Amino acid sequence: MDADTRARVNENGRVVIPASFRKALGINAGDEVVLRIEDDELRITTLKRHLERARRRIRRYVKPGRSLVDELLAERREAARLE
Repeated sequence: MDADTRARVNENGRVVIPASFRKALGINAGDEVVLRIEDDELRITTLKRHLERARRRIRRYVKPGRSLVDELLAERREAARLE
């Protein structure tokens, strides 16, 4: 796979991601991608990889065995009970 490739932006703002790039990144037809501007560049990643990266960041601050989902649900149930 080439490290760099050129593509044109059409009149609707669309860019075709070359097949070799999609294959390397595991992007399939219908997949949702996340676009981000970073250091004056457009970065494209799959939603799956974006979420995995976020989970890794969160895990650094959450002790093993602790469930943030369970804590949130407990807080919401308590708030609903007090309404």
